[in-house]
Amino acid sequence: MSTRYQRPGRLTTDVFNRFVAFLVRRGVNVWGSRVLSVRGRKSGEMRSTPVNLLVHNGENYLVAPRGHTQWVRNLRAAGEGELRLGRKVFTFTAVELADDEKPELLRAYLKRWKFEVGMFFDGVDASSADTDLRRVAPDHPAFRITLA
Repeated sequence: MSTRYQRPGRLTTDVFNRFVAFLVRRGVNVWGSRVLSVRGRKSGEMRSTPVNLLVHNGENYLVAPRGHTQWVRNLRAAGEGELRLGRKVFTFTAVELADDEKPELLRAYLKRWKFEVGMFFDGVDASSADTDLRRVAPDHPAFRITLA
């Protein structure tokens, strides 16, 4: 299993993520962004970060473009979390997808958000061959989420 993780820089954590989270908490839908809250696997405290919620073929997904991040590790341990948009809070359960299930999902994710996350996919984009999408799949955890 891959352990790839691309740590965000200070501009991302201190400016971009905070700004997007500020907007989303006030109900502004920024290209499908939500604030994800998941219980920390070590601390037990709720941890939050903005994420892109992908709706594909009528189901909801979270994809980790930066790889095996802290929110991914926490979601694996907890199996559930919350998504927030404004005052609406949606609880969910999550099931991690196997790498073979990801190519179509990664294609849809890149089609929608390549401008934002494309640099994390090693030159693979929505028009890439399935073999290329399968090659990068282990580096990008994905979860099917079921809203409660």
